[in-house]
Amino acid sequence: MDEWIMERYSLAKARVGEIVTETEIRQPYLDFFQKTAAFLQQTVQVMEQDALELSLDELQEQNAELYADILPENYGSSYGNPAYAQEVLGEYGQLFTFLFAELRGAIVYSYEKRTEDLTVALELFLEVYAAFCSEDLPGVRTVKEILKSYVNDYCQDMVEQRIREGIDPDLDFAARIIMEADLDDLRYLYLYGEYISDNEKKAAEFLNSLPEEQVEAMARTYTEGYRIGFINGRKDLSKKKTVNIRYPLGFERMVRAAVEQFAAMGLKPVIYRYATHAVNKKNQNRVGFTGTPANLQYDYDHRQDCALFLDGDFVKKKLRAMQNAYEKYKELAGVHAGPACIETFGEAPFAPDNKASAWSLTETQQKLQVEMDNEAGQIVNRYIRGDERSFTIIAYPVPEIGENYPEIFREIVKINTLDYQLYERIQQTIIETLDTGEWVEVKGRGENETDLRIHLHTLEDVKKQTNFENCVADVNIPVGEVFTSPVLAGTCGTLHVKKVYLNGLQFIDLKLTFDCGRVIDYTCGNFEAEEENRKYIEDNILYHHDKLPMGEFAIGTNTTAYVAAQKYGIADKLPILIAEKMGPHFAVGDTCYSWAEDTPVFNPDGREIIARDNEISSLRKEDISKAYYGCHTDITIPYEELGSICVVGEDGNKTSIIESGRFVLSGTEELNSPFVQ
Repeated sequence: MDEWIMERYSLAKARVGEIVTETEIRQPYLDFFQKTAAFLQQTVQVMEQDALELSLDELQEQNAELYADILPENYGSSYGNPAYAQEVLGEYGQLFTFLFAELRGAIVYSYEKRTEDLTVALELFLEVYAAFCSEDLPGVRTVKEILKSYVNDYCQDMVEQRIREGIDPDLDFAARIIMEADLDDLRYLYLYGEYISDNEKKAAEFLNSLPEEQVEAMARTYTEGYRIGFINGRKDLSKKKTVNIRYPLGFERMVRAAVEQFAAMGLKPVIYRYATHAVNKKNQNRVGFTGTPANLQYDYDHRQDCALFLDGDFVKKKLRAMQNAYEKYKELAGVHAGPACIETFGEAPFAPDNKASAWSLTETQQKLQVEMDNEAGQIVNRYIRGDERSFTIIAYPVPEIGENYPEIFREIVKINTLDYQLYERIQQTIIETLDTGEWVEVKGRGENETDLRIHLHTLEDVKKQTNFENCVADVNIPVGEVFTSPVLAGTCGTLHVKKVYLNGLQFIDLKLTFDCGRVIDYTCGNFEAEEENRKYIEDNILYHHDKLPMGEFAIGTNTTAYVAAQKYGIADKLPILIAEKMGPHFAVGDTCYSWAEDTPVFNPDGREIIARDNEISSLRKEDISKAYYGCHTDITIPYEELGSICVVGEDGNKTSIIESGRFVLSGTEELNSPFVQ
């Protein structure tokens, strides 16, 4: 360890310890500084302890204390709550709530023994504290400049660390826990520094109760899906050396088996935590390993904290930092194969409260964010090429889903391992019918107002070409969909869903209106004020783009999953990974083939999927900055809201695939059998 860093750390921790009892600063600011100093002292204690010397009860108590301030029952009087911070601290409220959130990263740094990062956090706190020690309060602008200077001074370090975490197997903090810990001793869960709820504890206990062969089989479904994804995509896995494993805490037993199976393919695990610095965060999304969030409202309140510092200079600085970091680690990036993700579902549905006191991007900042994300995507693709990487995703329930958890878990295992050959055959029948048409019409029934007309690409040789990919259990587990990238010109109408969950957020009466394949109008019923409804969609579906295109149209065929969801009453808790297979779905944003449109893709029958582009993605040949949006959000119409799906030929003749939520096309009748069992 650098002696200079250790000296700074020692000085900073000593000074923070003094602040806990100092009273020189006037109220109400004193309360913030004393509570925050006490929290930082806790993280210093963690930094200097050996967690395995503590009992399970002691670790649980420590975990509860570290996260107590943001738990829902305490959040009303937490400085992490923008509304409370503004109420108590007035014009400093937004700045202090940003500082609060940034300093929460100290928990991570202390558990990972990242002394330099913890030192920087302590020094940031001390600098703001010092500004309030004078007789006159500092100006709001002064405090803001302290925070912005911190971001700009450490931007390069933060970005480089984040990029290295994503591609370097030598950063093995989580991998060592997975492979070396005694997984029967649940103390291992508290080695991460994440909030540990009943979900993590009960999931770990449940997996520990399963026979080894079942755990191996679960892992095999996941790892084989990854391997087959490379085969089906005609990509060379042998050139790759690392795989990014993303997983929920509690699933270590399955992940350990997966690590061993990936090793047999020649792949080392790269496992990183979701981003903690505001510089690296993107909305409230958690990309990386994670526990159950201590408070989803807290995450939502801080999703746009970058509004503090996002300007043209920062965009240039961050993009330059990304470019420098990828160039520095280009050999590691070149052999990285892409992510293998385990997702969970079953948590109580979350409908956020929009707070005017939270940081929010201005219109100018929204445009800057879009530009930065676009350029960042291009940088990543230059070093981790889209036509050489792949992915896989699988999902399992957490105990919070209810008392039928073991039964639901077994049902999901069954769904994840359905006979892909059966689905491949039935889906091929659907594709052959779809390929006879120029259009597809999708209509809702009952209160669902969906009325869409989707334009398909023209096939020059139907014996060699197809519009739809036959999706079996490889990258996108479970089986059950055929999908395409529509022609935007002529694609129009209304998409309506009564209730849907997207990226963990609930949308009620979501309506998107398309013209020329692009979203031109939108609304939902989450809030009384229409302005709030539109902003909710702009923030969480459109991601501040003016007119996102329809990047995908798909027909889900997994009626087994649908019936299980109805049986256990969990339809509102399923992840989009499963929900998208339970009816037609439409993605707004990039196509499924973004960054790899020029790589040929073939169905099992040997026909090439030619619908890999649309009028937007084709712009990459002229100006790549106009071709991609960096988002892809799937929205599913459930079977019970679905009236019909018809293929319309050039002559206007129609062939029905689904009527009144049931498959009617000859050769697909078996898909209806789960409905009558």
